[in-house]
Amino acid sequence: MVKQISSTQNKEVKHLLQLQEKSRLRRKEAVFLVEGQREIQLALKGGFKLKAIYFCPDLISLKELNTLISEEVEYTEISSEVYEKLAYRSSTEGALAVFETKSSKLEDIKFSTENPLILIAEAPEKPGNIGAILRTADAAKADAVFIANPKTDLYNPNIIRSSVGCVFTNQIATGSTSEIIDFLKKNNISIYAAALQASKPYHEIDFTKSAAIVVGTEATGLSKEWRENSTQNIIIPMSGEIDSMNVSVAAGILIFEAKRQRGF
Repeated sequence: MVKQISSTQNKEVKHLLQLQEKSRLRRKEAVFLVEGQREIQLALKGGFKLKAIYFCPDLISLKELNTLISEEVEYTEISSEVYEKLAYRSSTEGALAVFETKSSKLEDIKFSTENPLILIAEAPEKPGNIGAILRTADAAKADAVFIANPKTDLYNPNIIRSSVGCVFTNQIATGSTSEIIDFLKKNNISIYAAALQASKPYHEIDFTKSAAIVVGTEATGLSKEWRENSTQNIIIPMSGEIDSMNVSVAAGILIFEAKRQRGF
């Protein structure tokens, strides 16, 4: 039997809106909201546990949903008004889902190769940049992405949206800068920190062995702790008037050089 919700004042609708807006509630209940058929499918493929589905029959039928989702789950039919209230995107696909969060602990990271390639971002503030970094890591098929000193939770709807679901396709861990540095050293993973001080051009570095590429914010760069613990600081030579670029662009240049050296 399919439930139906037609009012935006419904308690369940209000709760879903709070899940979108409040990271504290997402952490407390260990659930989050996903919008879009592709994102839902990527979350399922990534092993996230599906809790509930909400769909607008004007945009997608129950039959179509059943071809996308094989798991037994509670379905709720929502009106166009409710869907417009919950949906972030103007061009939508009519489906939203509630999933359980996953652990993002460093100790849960498993590498399938002897020479892992890790992309690390320290204290990224903008969800759009985090999303772009996750898309880059997915495209390069990095072995993991670490977020040091995170400013927001991974299930912020803006991160899910800007990553186009790549928050589900990457192996991700969060921790303090000190915790991540300790993890890298214990696992004999070289640290290449993108920094201006005592640096070498990135294309002169051998990235074929276990490597972590670390990028900081555009405003302040990487903290002193990363610079002092790096195997080698690296720089992207620039010919213009400024000495920095968007963090996701820098991450893309560096990780794809590493992939080039590894023969993709």
